[in-house]
Amino acid sequence: MTAFPPVSLWMDQLGAPPPARAPLSGEREVDVAIIGAGYTGLWTAYYLKRQAPQLRVAVVEAQIAGFGASGRNGGWLIGELAGEDRLLARLEAQQRKESRVLLQDIPDEVGRVVAREAIACDFRKGGGLYCAARYPEQQTRLRRQLDDWHRAGHGTSDYAWLDPAELAQQLHIAGAYGAVHFAHLATIHPARLVRGLATCLERLGVDLYEHSPALELTPACVRTPAGMLRADWIVPAIEAHAIGLPPLARCQLAVQSLMIATEPLPPGLWRQIGLEQGQAFSESSRLVSYGQRTADNRMVFGARGGYRYGGRLRQDFVLTPDEVEQRRRLLVDLFPPLAGARITHAWGGNLGVAREFHPHMVCDPERRLAWAGGYGGEGVGASNLAGRTLADLILGRDSRLVRQPWVVPADALRNWEPEPLRWLAYHAISRSFAVEDFLLSRPATPPWLRRLSQHWADAMERLMEPPVPAP
Repeated sequence: MTAFPPVSLWMDQLGAPPPARAPLSGEREVDVAIIGAGYTGLWTAYYLKRQAPQLRVAVVEAQIAGFGASGRNGGWLIGELAGEDRLLARLEAQQRKESRVLLQDIPDEVGRVVAREAIACDFRKGGGLYCAARYPEQQTRLRRQLDDWHRAGHGTSDYAWLDPAELAQQLHIAGAYGAVHFAHLATIHPARLVRGLATCLERLGVDLYEHSPALELTPACVRTPAGMLRADWIVPAIEAHAIGLPPLARCQLAVQSLMIATEPLPPGLWRQIGLEQGQAFSESSRLVSYGQRTADNRMVFGARGGYRYGGRLRQDFVLTPDEVEQRRRLLVDLFPPLAGARITHAWGGNLGVAREFHPHMVCDPERRLAWAGGYGGEGVGASNLAGRTLADLILGRDSRLVRQPWVVPADALRNWEPEPLRWLAYHAISRSFAVEDFLLSRPATPPWLRRLSQHWADAMERLMEPPVPAP
């Protein structure tokens, strides 16, 4: 096993480390100052400049563009939001339909931008396969979820059931009981998208300063080690890193996601697996596992996560041998032909989870702040929607984007409970999911114990969910 790169497979594939952009030095006045050169910050800058080219926009980044979650994720570009159905339940039927169209268009909107701006990021819209793979209870739960999606107004062109034979035409996964195909999903090369956006913004006249961490945020001012931005509007586009920056810290937590990648696999091995059209896949355990086939024929696979007491960020993402082996074992359970494949990369990243378990997009006109976050691991697509929405909020446009239920006032955000409640709840919920997964994946587990493990996991899952409001 080779030494793992410090960021991710994706950043490693960019080749030699990109030359660092100059840090902010001295004092500057701009119209909009953005903290963070990840997807949220760059998309916000992009749509601001597209709609109002005269604006002076500057971005400060603590490391380099894409160093955070935008250069570390699984490359899923999803046309949905975490907690979407709960959010849309607040709306009347016609509004729900319009909001759904807006969400489902996210991958196509990104596709239009990367085509227009000539950003080569391996964009492929092959849909997603949510697989019931390792035990029959997954099929029951996935079928129930499919019924919920259809009752909520999604059609079979959005979510469709695939029986084992139909699934095998796209993906050969060991012991699969079936899958749901979700049409509105694309896969990308995350680092090429974020670095391509950064280059595009410089062409549009945005100033991007790297190695310029925001040390202090005050009204109309961002201070870095060697400089200061005075701005009419400030956009803290830092998602999980908001833990150190009030008022964002109180309403979302940092959790960790971990991934591995194989060496490039030969064509004969891929014929035993599938994924020929850029599809992504996930396995329908409550302990989420997911992956995609990269453009250079690697298998990228993510599974399980972590939470640190107090919501602390994880800084060291050199995975331990045990962390790598746990994910390799899960991968081989799903794809036995990969038993001999070499793992060449392992990495992780911090992501933000909101107390409502769905994203928020916020404009505070009194403090001249606009921000978004709480993507819950689906930020590749949600950040594009957030960038468009924040741009309209800042520009004062009364658009369809700003009239959505995920656009909320700052005082509407729910706070997370204090420690040690968060830590105890996280580990209780994770433990219940792990026990359920362990028992259900073993055919010898007696029926009463299978039912008990599901009831326990169901109860723990309900603890995570706020009530669905009446429309």
